[in-house]
Amino acid sequence: MVKIILNGYLGHMGRVVTSLASKSKEVEIVAGIDTAPPKPASFPTFSDISDCDMPADVLLDFSTASIVPKILSHCAEKSLPAVICTTGLSEECCSQLLEISSKVGIFKSANMSIGINLVANILKRMSKLLLDEGFDAEILEKHHRLKIDAPSGTALFLADAIKGDRDYSYVYDRTDRRESRHNKEIGFSSVRGGSIVGEHSVIFAGRDEVIELRHEAFSKEVFAIGALNAVKFMKGKPAGLYTMQDIMDTL
Repeated sequence: MVKIILNGYLGHMGRVVTSLASKSKEVEIVAGIDTAPPKPASFPTFSDISDCDMPADVLLDFSTASIVPKILSHCAEKSLPAVICTTGLSEECCSQLLEISSKVGIFKSANMSIGINLVANILKRMSKLLLDEGFDAEILEKHHRLKIDAPSGTALFLADAIKGDRDYSYVYDRTDRRESRHNKEIGFSSVRGGSIVGEHSVIFAGRDEVIELRHEAFSKEVFAIGALNAVKFMKGKPAGLYTMQDIMDTL
């Protein structure tokens, strides 16, 4: 049984994770952290991570970017492995995450879905051929109206897979640009509306042909399942930075 501290237990993903964990014989949530007004839960709850003294194997974070630095500091202090699922992290926070991963195991993925990570692997192989053949790469992503960051962390993750070590730039807005598309750029388009869980399309547009690779999530459970798999994977892991690729390599 893996004992979990869940940061962001009152959020959309936190509630889905709690529901799945309650039915599992492999994981148990022993404490919940959330800055929102507390609500009854089957585990002890705290408004501040520093007040939590519950012993645990892994911390699972589904919160907001501004809270993550404090979570990382707590995990370093307590030698507590963490699974960070929050996106939209600042450059400073990413640097902190990398530094702390030298002291404790940190799992970070822009998307916890096995499917989207498989798409990223495919994109790495596709881009080697298609970009060299002059294809343009564009990413269209759609999410629910409450999502704060744009483009999504997943869209950036997919763009990084396409870009590799190439000297490409990212273009987030072409409004009033008044010039044609450059050769070495990857464009993003973001849609926010309704209750869209998550859709990502990668478009490779060449001369007289278009190739599109698309992934759609129909519920948040797919991300919660991936997160709980990551939690189980991280129990007892030594210091280091881990990603979904590490899990996929074990399948």
